[in-house]
Amino acid sequence: MRRGPRGAAGGRGQATRGQGQRGPASRDNARKGGQRPQGQRPATDLIEGRRACAEALEGGLPLKRALVAMGGEQDQTLVGLVRRLEAAGVPVERVPKGRLDALSSHGAHQGIVVQTRPFAYAELSDVIANAGNGHALVVLLDHVTDEGNFGAIVRSAEVVGAAGVVIAKARAAGVGVGAYKTSAGAVLHVPIAQVSNLATAIDELKRAGFWVAGSTEHATQDVWSTPLEGRLCLVMGSEGSGISQLVRRKCDFECRLPQRGRVESLNVAQAATVMCYEWLRRESAAAAGAPAEGAAPAGEL
Repeated sequence: MRRGPRGAAGGRGQATRGQGQRGPASRDNARKGGQRPQGQRPATDLIEGRRACAEALEGGLPLKRALVAMGGEQDQTLVGLVRRLEAAGVPVERVPKGRLDALSSHGAHQGIVVQTRPFAYAELSDVIANAGNGHALVVLLDHVTDEGNFGAIVRSAEVVGAAGVVIAKARAAGVGVGAYKTSAGAVLHVPIAQVSNLATAIDELKRAGFWVAGSTEHATQDVWSTPLEGRLCLVMGSEGSGISQLVRRKCDFECRLPQRGRVESLNVAQAATVMCYEWLRRESAAAAGAPAEGAAPAGEL
């Protein structure tokens, strides 16, 4: 399969990385099976326990405030952690231990809970603007629900220099504490856009000159034989059902990873990493003036 530039976007260019700092979002979902105790916040924006709070501080996680149990002044470990938080500019509030008990998801807060700042999602137009007019990669996730997988995919996308990641607003993992950790902070450095309709988002990306590749085990061609290069939107499906039929119909072509072993195929995060690096491999070869093996000559369809 060969293809040339789509639409007005063409020419070779380096995709720039996202700018700005973003933090995990809070969710107002009630616990299943009953109401949340009065005053208790959703667990997705809370980190509890001394070690977890220290790791969040050391990892640069944007923190809104820290709640510390009253009477903990005799605990030197806790005192030291509070001093570090204050030195980092994190507001510290002394609260009754009962309040931390109510906030705790598993009763192991060890006298401290920190709250993360809400995550500022980008608009799809921000991702397109970040891609510039040349070759660029955008990763679109069709309802990936596991926060760990989501974070790992964002990490891979950022490492290869992707222009952005696009996710659905509903029935999909978002940026929470888990995604921040598994992305190793990459969520702060690449635009992540939430959209109401993935099919509409794909249409907008096509108008911006992107070709759309669907990663699916149902593809007839493997990744080495498809034009996974240039100005590309890579679509990865959900953990259970893969890419939806509506989104598949929007893809220009599909590809799969070759497999010789007996176990099931790689999970979505692992597969996305391979696909992202194949795009980077071809872009690097093209920039060096040597066409990558399996790549189609530019400008041919």
